[in-house]
Amino acid sequence: MLRPSELLDAGAKILQFRHKTVFSGDVFAELQAIAELCAQAQALLVVNDRADIARMVRAALHLGQDDLLPAQARCVLGDDALIGLLDSQRGATQAARSEPADYLAIGPIFGTLTKANPDPKLVSKPCGFYVRLTDRPLVAIGGITRANARSVLDAGADSVAVIGDLFPDVKARAREFLAVTSL
Repeated sequence: MLRPSELLDAGAKILQFRHKTVFSGDVFAELQAIAELCAQAQALLVVNDRADIARMVRAALHLGQDDLLPAQARCVLGDDALIGLLDSQRGATQAARSEPADYLAIGPIFGTLTKANPDPKLVSKPCGFYVRLTDRPLVAIGGITRANARSVLDAGADSVAVIGDLFPDVKARAREFLAVTSL
């Protein structure tokens, strides 16, 4: 089980809350507790998919390609909210350029259990295509490990999102990621 306090204690400055089923009262209470931890640690909390929930806990919002458009989410969150958009199809980049998103998440870069069908062009030349098309920060997602994170950053990503390679020792692994990515 992922413990947000361990990530924050290790020095993580951004946590993403990814919940793909019904937002029950218990799930919302868990998110509120995480939001409080992030506020105490002066870390950014990002909520996946749900502009309404992000607004309720004063979090940033990460939108997938089947979610609201950033312009629609801004109606809920306002102009000052941080909104990111997943661009998992290279052709969508042009459309994403006209949306009021603050960052683009790209991927999956590598094979992963949480994202299907990595783009072989991204695996062989991570991020380069996107660097030429946008001036927004790029967050690489999908199969990022301690072994490949540096190469993804060197190829043009501004940040990496990590799930699987944080286990089993979340705090130690988070510290290792921070050491690798801050070179």
